[in-house]
Formats: sequence, structure tokens, C-alpha cells
Amino acid sequence: MSTGELLSIEPQELQFPFELRKQISCSLNLSNKTDNYVAFKVKTTNPKKYCVRPNTGVVLPRSTCNVIVIMQAQKEAPPDMQCKDKFLLQSVVASPGATAKDITSEMFNKESEHHVEECKLRVIYVAAPRPPSPVREGSEEGLSPRASVSDNGSLNAAESVSRTRLEQHKHQDNSDDAKSLMFKLTEEKNSAIQQNKRLQQELDFLRREAKRGNGGIPFMYVILVALVGLVGIILGYILKTT
Repeated sequence: MSTGELLSIEPQELQFPFELRKQISCSLNLSNKTDNYVAFKVKTTNPKKYCVRPNTGVVLPRSTCNVIVIMQAQKEAPPDMQCKDKFLLQSVVASPGATAKDITSEMFNKESEHHVEECKLRVIYVAAPRPPSPVREGSEEGLSPRASVSDNGSLNAAESVSRTRLEQHKHQDNSDDAKSLMFKLTEEKNSAIQQNKRLQQELDFLRREAKRGNGGIPFMYVILVALVGLVGIILGYILKTT
């Protein structure tokens, strides 16, 4: 804080959080601790770059005034982020009841009989504030909803793996059932083939016996023929199924 006889100025450095292509502002607080009306005027070495509101005014006795300094958007950053711009704040005792309309440039002329106080302010570029990091809000179970969202990919991957394994197990179970059925049908087919061979042998034997006896067809021969036909039908169905 700069404390003069008329005004106390805070801060003494104009700090701008520099960002390219962005208008930036900072403020000055002027405090009048006297019983006089104090007029002020703000000057800068680079008037095209800055806008001061208000650049002139009157601070009432025992009161304060806020001045806003706006830096226009810059297209390029200065070398090493160093700024050579400066400001000059002049203050002088004004007539009682004076307003901003009563201020003239002659009031701040050092060659006049007025006592003019001056305070030089330099410009400093500071790093722009970083955006705040996201705060995780706890859920009722003490878990972070954000964490559950961020872990969604992992959870989906785990669900996908579980689903794949379940499908593999189902496929394996179906495969095992199919293998068991195929084994059973194969056994039944082999059994039917063996039985068909035995019936065929018995049928040949009965044919030979019938030729020797020159008699009619034995009843047992007829039954065996029927059984052979039935076994053939069953065997054909089994072969078609497998």
C-alpha cells in the first residue's frame, strides 16, 4: 500500500493474469483519510493498450473509490513475460463539494500553486489461474460417482469378459452333451450292426436247413426275416441321425 498525505493506494503494482486474445482487468483501491475532497487522475505510458474507469474523479472525505484498469486483448506475449508499461496516479485537494465535472488538467499542473501528489505504478504479468480440479462427491456407499464413471470402461470390459466366459461355458456344456449323445448313438449303431450280423447268420443257417429238408418255410425263418427287416430300419434311422 502506498500512503500519501492525500490518498492511500492499494495495490502498488497492477497485476494482470496474462492470457492471449483475452481482455483482462485489475482494480485499484483509493482511500481518502483526510477531511478534504481529493481529486485524482490516472495516466499511462501506453494509453492505446489500457482503459481506465474512471480515469479522473473525486474521492470524498473519509471514503474510498475503486478504479478499474482494463488491458485490451493481446495477440502476442511479451518477451520473458516482462512488461515495461507504467501508470501514474496524481492526486490534489479539490474544492469542497467538487465533482468529476469540476476537474481540470490545470489542477494537476506542478507549476501551479497546487500541491500535487504522484504515485507510480508498474505493470506485472502473472500466470493465469488454472481451472480447479474436479472434486469427487461421495455417494451413499462411500464411493465416488465420478470414479464409477471413469471406471466405466473397466467395468464394461469385466462384464464383457464374464459374458464371454459364460457363453464359452454354455458352448462347452452343449458340446459335452452333443458328444455324449453322439457316443450313445454310436454305441447303439454298433450294437444294431452286430445284432444284424447275427440275425443274418441265423437266417443263412435256416435257409441252408430248409434246402436240405425240402420242406416249407419254417416259422422261425419268417420271424428272423421280420427281425432283420426291423433291425435294418432301425439301423438306417440311426445312421441318418449321426
